[in-house]
Amino acid sequence: MTPPAPDAPPVASAEPSVDADRSREVEAPPRRRGEPTAMLSTLAAFSRQVFAIAWAETRKLRRDPMELFTRAVQPVLWLGVFGVVMSRSRAIPTGDLPYMDFMVPGILAQSVLFVAIFYGISLIWERDLGILHTYLASPAYRSALVGGKAISAGVRAVAQAVIVGLLAALMGAHLRLGLLPLAGAFVFVVLGAAVFSTFSLVIACLVKTRERFMGIGQVLTMPLFFASNAIYPLTLMPHWLQVLSRANPLTYQVDALRTLMIHGGESAMGLGTDLTVEGAVLVLLVSVAARLYPTAIQ
Repeated sequence: MTPPAPDAPPVASAEPSVDADRSREVEAPPRRRGEPTAMLSTLAAFSRQVFAIAWAETRKLRRDPMELFTRAVQPVLWLGVFGVVMSRSRAIPTGDLPYMDFMVPGILAQSVLFVAIFYGISLIWERDLGILHTYLASPAYRSALVGGKAISAGVRAVAQAVIVGLLAALMGAHLRLGLLPLAGAFVFVVLGAAVFSTFSLVIACLVKTRERFMGIGQVLTMPLFFASNAIYPLTLMPHWLQVLSRANPLTYQVDALRTLMIHGGESAMGLGTDLTVEGAVLVLLVSVAARLYPTAIQ
């Protein structure tokens, strides 16, 4: 048998070559690079769902615009009666800040609270009308359903903020009208409304009836309002009430609004703390509400 020619091609081996391994190593990263794209696609779908729910909820205001004006009656009474009387009596010490200026952010936060805390009754109406079943049968994220309703409550609260701000300006309150203070106040108004509307949705998922929901909502509003710094400083409270006040999200909303809206307003906790607490409470409540949402139809 003659030996193979020197220029004969080498015999193919059954084992993978080093070049093949290197080619597989080069081809692997493009598949990993697709993961961020999938995350962005999921985030975009989530954002679209939140916007769709928020838009559908906000359009309800067009059918009943008088709701905004009827909800403005209570802030008018608080500022026009209580604020004027307490300003003249000077019974509540607020330092160098006039009491009317001190009170305006608290009444705005109160207005936001009263609008948002009863927002969960819409969930009960949707269940009775069969709309909630349609939402839950859709492929939408449960957290997107909750987030869309929270943003819609924020839009309603902004309308209340405009009414309260105009009334306060007419009554001589020293408001800060710069772009950054107004933008910051807008953020905290929306954030506060989102917190309490989501809290309201949690209550609606638990009680499931309109009568019980309205009773619980009425019981909660006044303790949340009076256990905050809305109409008097924290330093005037007894120690036990100060502890409760610092566990109340409304306290942090009022603290931020007072700093951003009023000339001479100072934050007792710091804007960073206010934003962190409000944001953390909102994330927690959205998670709880999204988990409880399917149980509302049971």
